[in-house]
Amino acid sequence: MLTRRQNLVEVMKGGNPDRFVKQYEAFAMMMKTPITRLKPPIGGEIVNEWGITVRWPEGQLGAFPVHDEEHKLVKDITKWKDVVKAPNVIHTPEEWKEAQELAAAVDRNDQYVTVFVAPGIFEHLHYFMGMEDALMNFYEEPEAMHELIDFLVEWEIKLADEFIKYMKPDALFHHDDWGSQINSFMSPATFEEFLLPAYKKIYGHYKANGVELIIHHSDSYGANLVPFMIEMGMDIWQGVMTTNNTPELIKEYGGKLTFMGDIDSGVIDFPGWTQEIVAENVEKACRRCGKLYFIPGASQGLNISSFPGVYEATDAEIDRMSKEMF
Repeated sequence: MLTRRQNLVEVMKGGNPDRFVKQYEAFAMMMKTPITRLKPPIGGEIVNEWGITVRWPEGQLGAFPVHDEEHKLVKDITKWKDVVKAPNVIHTPEEWKEAQELAAAVDRNDQYVTVFVAPGIFEHLHYFMGMEDALMNFYEEPEAMHELIDFLVEWEIKLADEFIKYMKPDALFHHDDWGSQINSFMSPATFEEFLLPAYKKIYGHYKANGVELIIHHSDSYGANLVPFMIEMGMDIWQGVMTTNNTPELIKEYGGKLTFMGDIDSGVIDFPGWTQEIVAENVEKACRRCGKLYFIPGASQGLNISSFPGVYEATDAEIDRMSKEMF
């Protein structure tokens, strides 16, 4: 029997996996590091490490920045240098000790030691100024947006250097949502101008320093951006929603990119979920997407679910489909 890591490699190279990869099983997620990522409690509000006001309203599934005029961090993109201050990523060896111990405990023949980065470049932009201003500024103030993106890329590379120095990760799991359920937030041409060069630098830096695998989370429509995903060095697109026509993407791009998802979290992960609902959607995904270049899993961007039991139920149904299809 292949290890979890070996099985993933077989899926990605179009080889001979002996079962479906079960969601995040091949990734040992290193979430306890000195790198600060502040989040408010449910019902609470904080000012995070970037100076952004973030609120988590009662009854919502997550936190989001507050973008009224009082709380918006970047009100004038041409003056971003006055208000955007990067948080520190340099910490002492002692502060890295726990993270190093957790990484050392991982059997790297079985799992990838995986570091986590969120938010991504585009998410940082709209966190700073709001979605509408971020999208408008690509057109109205492209020079300032390029400057701010370059600043964020420089900061991310400093962060990468700290991960590489202390943890020697095998994989990077990087968040950046690039679309809604039905379309990308920006045109492919705008994406190519602003985000593609940024991610080529970031992902290229990780790869040049021994990080084998780049997993990128965008639980959205992004089929029109797949050629850029491949060019920037992504290995796995995690969060592929069913609106992308995943089987067609696998047919066209399998071997260049592996697709993880095709089970929409909103369909299975809600208060009234049942094992039967999970089973139906897992089976549909496995049968239509096949055994190669595909990892079945909920579209949510971590090895958790919003409602208790859904993640484990999804794992169980993937096991069932492995027994039926392998």
